[in-house]
Amino acid sequence: MGGKRWAERLGPAVAVAPGTRVDRFEIFFDLVFVFSFFIITRATAMNITGDSLLHGMLVLAVLWWCWVVHTVVATRVRLGVGFVPALMVVAMAALFCFSLSLPQAFGNPVQWAVGPVVVAVSYLVLRFVHLLLYWHVAQERPGERRLLLRYSPELVASTLLLLAAALIPPQIDDLGLAEMVRDGLWIAVVLLQYGAGLVSTAWGWVLTSAEHWTERYDLILIIALGESIISVGVGGNLLGGEPVTWRGVTAAVLGIFFTAALWWTHFDVIAPAARIAQHAAQGRARVAMARDAYAYCQLVMIAGIILFALGAEEIVRQVADAAVGLAEPTHGPGAPLLFSGVICYLCGGMLFQLRTLRTLSWTRVGTVLVLAVAIPVATHLPALAALSLLTAICIALVVIEVVVMADARRALLGAVFEEKATYEKHEAGWRARWHDGTPDEEPR
Repeated sequence: MGGKRWAERLGPAVAVAPGTRVDRFEIFFDLVFVFSFFIITRATAMNITGDSLLHGMLVLAVLWWCWVVHTVVATRVRLGVGFVPALMVVAMAALFCFSLSLPQAFGNPVQWAVGPVVVAVSYLVLRFVHLLLYWHVAQERPGERRLLLRYSPELVASTLLLLAAALIPPQIDDLGLAEMVRDGLWIAVVLLQYGAGLVSTAWGWVLTSAEHWTERYDLILIIALGESIISVGVGGNLLGGEPVTWRGVTAAVLGIFFTAALWWTHFDVIAPAARIAQHAAQGRARVAMARDAYAYCQLVMIAGIILFALGAEEIVRQVADAAVGLAEPTHGPGAPLLFSGVICYLCGGMLFQLRTLRTLSWTRVGTVLVLAVAIPVATHLPALAALSLLTAICIALVVIEVVVMADARRALLGAVFEEKATYEKHEAGWRARWHDGTPDEEPR
């Protein structure tokens, strides 16, 4: 009864409308995901090996699925209205605990640690909050509640698998076998999650606001790109500890340039065009596009961002290290990770473009081939030269596409700007009722 009274005082949950956009609370919630991306990158950067990269990608996949479920709930209810923010703060706390425990999730499997258990429990709390919220807002629609019940086995099974990954390996004396069991259980979680998502369109999900969906995923992708900027700062020790040098500043500038170029490759033309395509699709086609392009293809892009952020940190660290000669060839996994990460990002972007626009840019395909050929070259170049080579390739891609696609780009951005101006004019006209000024004053 007490909970019901508080819900009445805070206000009821409000359904999403076709034109709903992302509100401030959702951006506030995403700050925890910023921390999660940071933790994944930092934990992997401590010891970059094949196993650590696999573990980082598994954690990213599980975390991303939590994000996908979160955005699915946000397609049904406004997360910043009524009592919903209070409930979502609980989910934020669970997600924060989940992120804090990630570095221990793949520690020594034969030694007992509380971290893996916290991961499983936090995951359960996070998913349960989303389930509870959706169950509440669907109380007047029995069909939606039956739909939730179809998804509940995935929640229960994935939680049990994470608990098993925490509790079973310490009971195994053989270290190699314990690691195989733990990693196998995590892989099973990922396969279960994304396999369940493949049948979502057949089970009757609806996407009320394409605007909200596309905007939310655009914002999280920008947040992920910010991780590469953080990694450049960490690698150059530009956050403190050592004096700033021209070498570190040069590497930092190059890092900003290539990150900006990668932002441009997606958000200049592809993202606005995909947004229009998402609006144009209806029914199951809209849900299928939202799932395939945004929930699945963008995971590949974010995995690429994590990889090239790791590589950028390694490369910039070598550039900024005064003990390493500027002419000395790069060493370690920095250059392969940097170039491979950008390849992964561009490939994810091409899959996204193919799914939403049914087109494929020859410029992107050519750039991926050039980057692949450049990997062995970059491993023999000095760190600053390797970073400069990558930056030059990324900027060249942007310049070529701006020139080659000038007419199509101008038409698309013109239509987008016209829509934006119309929307802003409508908003200003509505807000004019708040003004007490004279009639000749312009609405603002």
